[in-house]
Amino acid sequence: MQTIITNIPYVIMALLAFSLLIVGHEFGHFILAKINGVKVLEFSLGMGPKVVGFKGKETEYLIKLLPIGGYVKMYGEDEDVTVNDPRAFASKTSFQKLTIVAAGPIMNFILAIILFAMAGSIQGQRTNIVGELVKDSPAMMAGVQVGDKITEVNGKSISTWEEFLNEVLTGEGKPVDMKVKRGTEDVSFNIVPIIDKEGNRYLIGINTKIVKPNFTESVYHGFNQTGSMVKQTFAFFGQLFKGKLNADDVGGPISIIKISGQAAKAGVGTLLFFTAYLSVQLAIFNVIPFPALDGGWILLLLFQIITGKEVDKEKVATINYYGFLALMALMVLVLIKDIVNPIQF
Repeated sequence: MQTIITNIPYVIMALLAFSLLIVGHEFGHFILAKINGVKVLEFSLGMGPKVVGFKGKETEYLIKLLPIGGYVKMYGEDEDVTVNDPRAFASKTSFQKLTIVAAGPIMNFILAIILFAMAGSIQGQRTNIVGELVKDSPAMMAGVQVGDKITEVNGKSISTWEEFLNEVLTGEGKPVDMKVKRGTEDVSFNIVPIIDKEGNRYLIGINTKIVKPNFTESVYHGFNQTGSMVKQTFAFFGQLFKGKLNADDVGGPISIIKISGQAAKAGVGTLLFFTAYLSVQLAIFNVIPFPALDGGWILLLLFQIITGKEVDKEKVATINYYGFLALMALMVLVLIKDIVNPIQF
């Protein structure tokens, strides 16, 4: 009981962090709708029954019971009768609609850049520079030196510490072909990892150099880290679809809250870093070209802009309806998986 009470503040911090991403995403839709002259009827954090809300000049702001998402409801979003009303979403050009829809994922990428920059400023920036070598480790025996800048692993360009770790940890013990920059010289190594029995993972015995960045370096780090996370996410799903990873490695809302709570325990910098990571995942998920997601609308609107042809609205509505049902079913399955077989740490 004491443990549960002790963890409550961290769970609350985790929920607030996740809520920030949802609000940021929906704010992107909201602000571009306003810029394009579209009337916004509702701005909601959460789904399901209303918990609390207030009415602004023309928008009702709501907090709902289930913290699993959010939405912006625009006037004339689904009604053809409003097509001649300049405040209606339906009256806008395909390009204007595209800017409104795309603004949500774009805002998540912007949030990720800001949060990664803040995390680096607080806890220091992990670099792709060797800061320490474990004594008698494979890396030390191969000739790697402190100060070496890792530039390539297994033929892939490396710009962040996380990219380096990802290549080593997912290599399943296979030899690591690594290139470093030592002064003006490029040096190559072939290193065979060893198994860390406690963590059940493969290591080569290198620790990162942590630096305290200035403002400009923090911003650069934010951009660099966001790009790195995008690359790693696509690499992860590529391995998942190839059967190299287990579906149990994919978590849902409960796992997210659990990991976020652990990140909050580790400190503000770690929580900011993990929240930034989640923001990238949310952006990527939403641009998947699937019905009912932003990506589905983006694909449709791009088709209309390129071809100049309007797509049958009734067919689109039907496809989006079944797409939404499929997403809800997937969410339920992931939630059940989270409860029955949660990610282990």
